[in-house]
Amino acid sequence: MDLTPFGKILILIGLLIAAAGILLALGLKIPWIGRLPGDLFIKGKYGTLYLPLMSCLIISILISLALFFFRNR
Repeated sequence: MDLTPFGKILILIGLLIAAAGILLALGLKIPWIGRLPGDLFIKGKYGTLYLPLMSCLIISILISLALFFFRNR
């Protein structure tokens, strides 16, 4: 039984968890996260709406690139 693909999946999951932990730990200390051009912040009379569109797009691109390079090895 070849466990190589399973090992690669475990490494990828570990890297994603580590990256999420780093982002959570440093999220408040990196000033541009969540404040990029394209992140919508609307403050109205009855509430506030925050849509981090550009931040989500950049995170999605980074994850897609990581998965692309990981799969081709």
